[in-house]
Amino acid sequence: MRRRLIQSTLSVVLVVIAVFGVSLVIVETRTISNSAQERVELEAARLASIVDSRILGAGTVDADMLRDQLTNERYAVVRIPGRQAIAVGSRPEGDVIRGEATGEEGETVVVEEPRSSVTREVGRTLIIIGLVALLAVIAAVLLAIRQANRLSSPLTDLAETAERLGSGDPRPRHKRYGVPELDRVADVLDSSAERIARMLTAERRLAADASHQLRTPLTALSMRLEEITLTDDPDTVKEEATIALTQVERLTDVVQRLLTNSRDPRTGSAVTFDLDEVIQQQLAEWRPAYRGVGRAIVSSGKRHLQAVGTPGAVAQVLAALIENSLMHGGGTVALRTRVTGNQAVIEVTDEGPGVPADLGARIFERTISGRNSTGIGLAVARDLAEADGGRLEMLQTKPPVFGLFLSRTPPPKKHPPEAERTVR
Repeated sequence: MRRRLIQSTLSVVLVVIAVFGVSLVIVETRTISNSAQERVELEAARLASIVDSRILGAGTVDADMLRDQLTNERYAVVRIPGRQAIAVGSRPEGDVIRGEATGEEGETVVVEEPRSSVTREVGRTLIIIGLVALLAVIAAVLLAIRQANRLSSPLTDLAETAERLGSGDPRPRHKRYGVPELDRVADVLDSSAERIARMLTAERRLAADASHQLRTPLTALSMRLEEITLTDDPDTVKEEATIALTQVERLTDVVQRLLTNSRDPRTGSAVTFDLDEVIQQQLAEWRPAYRGVGRAIVSSGKRHLQAVGTPGAVAQVLAALIENSLMHGGGTVALRTRVTGNQAVIEVTDEGPGVPADLGARIFERTISGRNSTGIGLAVARDLAEADGGRLEMLQTKPPVFGLFLSRTPPPKKHPPEAERTVR
């Protein structure tokens, strides 16, 4: 592209120089020739007037007197009636410019000048025109190179940006070039980069959340299946299979919940449900894991509390808190329920060392973890709680107490707009 821009600009300049340069040469040549002819004729008229004044003044007219009046390289012949012709200077050879004038006393003056003087003047003019044309070409080439760089460099940058987007590097460059059309393309590429970055972040977040949230249900399910393989009692097999089917349903709900939150984290289908059912379900699922490490998990507090939310989401939040206590806490884990105002609260606490002081409220940030863990569980739990209109908070650091706050008032029913009700 740079070469084509330079070639096109240079071609335009050369065409302009050719058209106007040739015209200028023709005009200047004619002007110089006409000017030389006028000078010779004026010289002849001047000599004629000098001869007239000498004749009228009874002076002598000779070659020495005329030689002092004649310009170099010119040749003059004065013919006075009744006298011998007077020649002054050397007669030029070849092509000449001739001027003739007649005086008042009848004398004739002829002045000749070699045309080579005109040729030399025309040559000097052509050299000047050529130098100007050369300077114009050089200036045009420099300007073309500058314009080509101004246009080609941004296009190269934009091509590199597009290639980076295609290779999975969606960082916007925020670079502008002072050319409205190119800046518009750069704006579009930067906007696309930001959208792609958000999409990639959402995809990575979904993958991380899915791997974290599915690990616990799959572990619990595998434990139930192991119980089935180790027993021959039909009643035990039936009981474990029923629990496994329940866990499969929860696993499906987890997947659906993750997909829903990846599209819109505020699309929870809140309903009124019994907290005791969700808490007992979690106790039943986590007791084997706690027994395996010599610890216990219990529940206490107000019973038969009704809360508003999504049972599956609340179960995932509690599972995250219980797993967090299993990994980082110590002693007995207790789930306590209470009421504060119009909210039902589930507190999860243990007898461990608590949350380090340097973490504090950052415990809910992604990738923040007190030990070698993913740091995703509590962040996902808070997102799930907020998607149902609740909130998850750390009420105490030592010993650690996390509180899940859920509304006890059913959400108002959404009515169709007035116009829609009228149509119906």
